[in-house]
Amino acid sequence: MPIDDLPDWLPAWCLEHLGDRPADVLFRRQSMSAVFGLRLAGGTDVVVKARDDDGRAGSCVTAQARLADDGFPCARPLTPVVGAGALAVHAEEFRPGGEVLHGDAPDIAVRYAEVFARLMAALADLAVTPPLPNPRWVRWDHPDPGLWPSIESLDEMDQSPVPAYVTDTAARARRRMLAADLPRVLGHADFEAHNLRWHDRQVWTVHDWDSLAWQPEAALVGAASAVFPKMGPATMPPIESTEAFLAAYQDARGRWFTAEERQVAWAASLWTAAHDLRWEALHGYTAVSGRALWAQAAERLRRANA
Repeated sequence: MPIDDLPDWLPAWCLEHLGDRPADVLFRRQSMSAVFGLRLAGGTDVVVKARDDDGRAGSCVTAQARLADDGFPCARPLTPVVGAGALAVHAEEFRPGGEVLHGDAPDIAVRYAEVFARLMAALADLAVTPPLPNPRWVRWDHPDPGLWPSIESLDEMDQSPVPAYVTDTAARARRRMLAADLPRVLGHADFEAHNLRWHDRQVWTVHDWDSLAWQPEAALVGAASAVFPKMGPATMPPIESTEAFLAAYQDARGRWFTAEERQVAWAASLWTAAHDLRWEALHGYTAVSGRALWAQAAERLRRANA
């Protein structure tokens, strides 16, 4: 991306908050946030992230900064969250390197679960304002009417392409989670393969701290147990891999879930896939995971007592 194609606000923002102007663009990515990898004129490489200011970013960046200070493998924020018009913007260190750990077998699930347990233990000691509303792909606890969280761009579309089994699975999983009365904790709600990098068998970096959520631990762990192999479109690992993830997580934390927590975890393992499949169906995509959800939903719902 040419330097002249950067948003108009960005060079001035860098000068004011980082003390230098961007001289080169290392990369640009656009998803829920706009992410710019920049080389400043003085030679320092940084990452600047901008997203719509919904009030969540400050808590997320505060948590990320404290984890980085404590030695957790994540990029260290270089600025607090600063407004730029309607955007919430911050800069963090550029932490390149490492490789994606691919696969959804039980032994891979165990490795991801051990990192997630380490992450959740580190977050447990932090006191930050809950980053609400939760990310929309895990927002089963929304107060909106209807099954799905209200998202105007999706709700105004014809819903008939969404398979009935997706809607039914989401509804049953959500009812089970809402029926539970479990304490809320801070956790990472986008624990997908593309958001982690590894060196050999050691995790090198966990990315995407914008996606922290405030939900029951069992729901956060259950969601992670189903999305850890994800690299793009909706996906779902084998049931035995979710089972291995949940067991390894509890073993690493040194605490076994209650029966209710186990059920909530299994229910949560279904929600994100259902959410993603709805999005993909509405946009005319053919989802590979649709077959997996179709094949696994009954057993996962049985384990969830849903």
